[in-house]
Amino acid sequence: MSEVDVIILGTGAAGMAAALAAHEAGAKVALAERWDRIGGTSAISGGVIWVADNPRMRAAGMADSREDALAYFRSLDHGDLVPETLEAFVDRGPEALAFLEDAGALSVSVLPGYPDYYTERPGAKPQGSRALDHDLFDLPELGEWAAKIYAIEEPKPLMLRETPLGGATAMPPPEVLGARMAARQCGFGQAMVARLLKACLDRGIEPVLGVETRRLLKDGERITGIEGERDGQPFALSARRGVIIATGGFEWDEDLRQTFLRGPVTAPASPPTATGEGLTLAMAAGAKLGNMTSAWWAPTLVQPDAPWASGEQRAQIILIERTVPHSIMVNRSARRFCNEAANYSSLGGVFHQFDPRSYDYLNLPAYLIFDAQYAERYPLGTRQPGQPIPDWVKRAETLEGLAAEIGVDGKALTETVARFNVHADEGHDPDFGRGTSAYDHFYGDRSREGTAVTLGAIREAPFYAVEIASGLLGTNGGPRTDGQARILGHDGAPIPGLLGAGNAIACPTGGIYAGAGGTLGPALTFGYIAGRTAALANT
Repeated sequence: MSEVDVIILGTGAAGMAAALAAHEAGAKVALAERWDRIGGTSAISGGVIWVADNPRMRAAGMADSREDALAYFRSLDHGDLVPETLEAFVDRGPEALAFLEDAGALSVSVLPGYPDYYTERPGAKPQGSRALDHDLFDLPELGEWAAKIYAIEEPKPLMLRETPLGGATAMPPPEVLGARMAARQCGFGQAMVARLLKACLDRGIEPVLGVETRRLLKDGERITGIEGERDGQPFALSARRGVIIATGGFEWDEDLRQTFLRGPVTAPASPPTATGEGLTLAMAAGAKLGNMTSAWWAPTLVQPDAPWASGEQRAQIILIERTVPHSIMVNRSARRFCNEAANYSSLGGVFHQFDPRSYDYLNLPAYLIFDAQYAERYPLGTRQPGQPIPDWVKRAETLEGLAAEIGVDGKALTETVARFNVHADEGHDPDFGRGTSAYDHFYGDRSREGTAVTLGAIREAPFYAVEIASGLLGTNGGPRTDGQARILGHDGAPIPGLLGAGNAIACPTGGIYAGAGGTLGPALTFGYIAGRTAALANT
């Protein structure tokens, strides 16, 4: 059996950060991936990284502190924060980012003006600065490995800060995008994964793909390796110092999802690689679990004509679509039920409201309602302004006709739109406060002023409706760890030789999504911590 110091399971942001940290601490590293592609959820993400008091902030002279960050999280706590892991993330996040930048594994810039999600809370940064965006990466630097990044066939030749998703008012001109496509440049999560992979390859850490880990090996109470199959053949690998689980969440495993998650999940925005391999391994090792009913909730849009390459239903998070003017969301009763411009993590929870009388979810199905003004000016999924409306979007010349198309009460929908229009014309939303927060304005129409960036009447036929699903970006529960990323057993003591990071563990921030990049910040930080902890064990 081959032997290394540290085995890392998973090649997302957490896994590759762990591999680099372990290597730099002197360990011989093996990086194993279940699938035939690199990156998983990290690769298809926006790639934003949220870390308080980060090096880029400091370089730009932006003020932050440990005290502000902790005050912010504690103001949002509903009992799921563990002080040790939260403080480890806050304290070591800047260290982790500095290490990864110095290693050439990240090249990031402050995402201008991107506010924290809960701007009115103590310690929040309404002006932004904690969210970091990736600089472009040249894919030819990876050689043949570039083709092994998940969904790289759908290149993103721009940086998030150049798009409306990142606060820009316009996209780069077509000739710029064309030149970048020709040069095979990418941004977003693709750039993050590519740069992390390049740093690994430069150090001789070559991912081993197609490894199906069936069990963890033990010597007494200590985890000493993995066993399973690769390419249909038995596969085993020994670890002198530790195994790190960084395999992502479990939202695509039907049994695990049914067992643990509260509320409906009809359309995950993650790729179908998040099948809970790491959770199953950790449970078999006797891990203590946490956050298991929680997830990074988000409203999503299913585009029937754009499945994953492997055939599974595909969905994408909706941000701009529900924030810009001339649109609202309604429920099965044809009534508004939320501030449509709120951050997606909080908004996802509104789909879980349960009515004991009907024994059903009050706000499902839900629909985005918009008019011709919206269709002319704003995007919908992959459809850009001016392009034809897809045939899976319902359309009618009247609101009553649209209500019939989606199966809701026509009178109620007409009344809902009429009420919204009055308040939109007046520039305020007394029902849900849409347009009152700094965050509400970030994804709105910045060519308009005040609350008009998000409030605009729905008057011009034809009228449109598209169903909005209860989705998520990933799960955030799993084995609990201590501040050193060591996975804990049922007795609360670390399981010797077993560590974890990313969506495969109980998130260090509980269920709190602090701001853009609220998953990747903890993932990279705990990947870094796990790698160093494992490498330095028994040395």
